[in-house]
Amino acid sequence: MSSEAKKVNTIEAINLAIDDAMAADSNVIVLGEDVADAQEGGVIGVTKGLSTKYGTARVRSTPIAEQAILGAAIGAALAGMRPIAEIMLMNFTTVGMDMIVNHAAKLRFMSGGQTHVPMVVRTMTGAGFATGGQHSDFLESWFVHTAGMKVVIPSTPEDAYGLMLSAIDDEDPVLFIEPLPLYWNPGTITERGKRIPLGKAKVCMEGSDVTLISYGRQVFDCLAVAGKLAAEGIKAEVLDLRTVSPLDNEAIFKSVGKTGRAVVVHEAMKNCGVGAEVSSRINENLFGKLKAPVQRVTSAFCPVPFSKALEDAFIPSQASIEAAVRVTLK
Repeated sequence: MSSEAKKVNTIEAINLAIDDAMAADSNVIVLGEDVADAQEGGVIGVTKGLSTKYGTARVRSTPIAEQAILGAAIGAALAGMRPIAEIMLMNFTTVGMDMIVNHAAKLRFMSGGQTHVPMVVRTMTGAGFATGGQHSDFLESWFVHTAGMKVVIPSTPEDAYGLMLSAIDDEDPVLFIEPLPLYWNPGTITERGKRIPLGKAKVCMEGSDVTLISYGRQVFDCLAVAGKLAAEGIKAEVLDLRTVSPLDNEAIFKSVGKTGRAVVVHEAMKNCGVGAEVSSRINENLFGKLKAPVQRVTSAFCPVPFSKALEDAFIPSQASIEAAVRVTLK
C-alpha cells in the first residue's frame, strides 16, 4: 500500500478501509439496507462507490430485515466469507440480538473452536441530531457483556480506518460502532493498509495529575477539558480506549497508576455501563495507589430526548467532566 498521507473524514476512512479489504480479498462482502449505489451507498454514504466497483453480488442492498441481514452474514461467515453487515442504527441491533448474541458470538464456543464467525457488524449512533429515543442510544455495554465478541468505537478517521481493517481480519465477530457526530471530522490516514490492533488504547495527551478515560465523541470533550485545566497547571492525561471489549487493562492501569486519579467519560448511561467496568478494574488493581474515588461522567438514565435543549442536557458536557476532575483533586 502507498505510504502517502491521505486527508479524509471518518466516512471516507471507513469506505477506504472496506475498499482496500475488498480489493485484497474476494471473500469480503457487504450487505445491509441501501448499501449499494442504486440507493446512494447507505443513508450516510459510507459504502458509496463500492457496488459500482465490485458489483452487487459483493455489495448487496437488502430488505429492511435486521435478523435476515445478520443471519445471512453469519451463514456467509461460516461458509468462508468475511461479511460486513450494516445495521443502519444501533437501536436496530435490538431486532437482531438473537442472531448476534446466540449465534455469531457463541458458535466458536459451541463447536469446540472448530467454527469461527469472521464478520463485522457496522452500525452508527449518537445523540445530537434530534432523532429521538429509538435512534440515538449507545448500547455497547450489552455487547461488552457478550462473550465471543469484540466491540470497537473509533474517534478519529485514522483509527476508524486501521481498526476497520483489523476488524475485517479478525476470526470472530466484531461490532464496529460509528459515532454519528464524528462522521464529518477531518483527519489523515498516514499509511494505507496499516492496521490498528483491537484491544489497544491510545494516549492522546500525557499528564500526571488525573487520567480522563473515554472513547468516541467524548474523547474530544476530554481533550478540551484537559487543555483548559493545563492553563491552571493541572496536567490531565487523556486515554482513548478505542476498543471497549477487550479493554486494554495494561494501558488503563499504567496511566491511572501514574496519576492516582481517574474520570471515565462516555455517552452511554451510567447504570452498568463500560465506565462501571473500568472503575471496578481500577479499584480492584490499584486501590492502594488511588488518591480519590474513580468518577464517572455519562448521559442521564433516561431515553434520549427529542427536544434539542433536553438532548443537549442529556449527554455529558465539558462542564460536567471538569467538575468531576475537580472532585478528584480535592
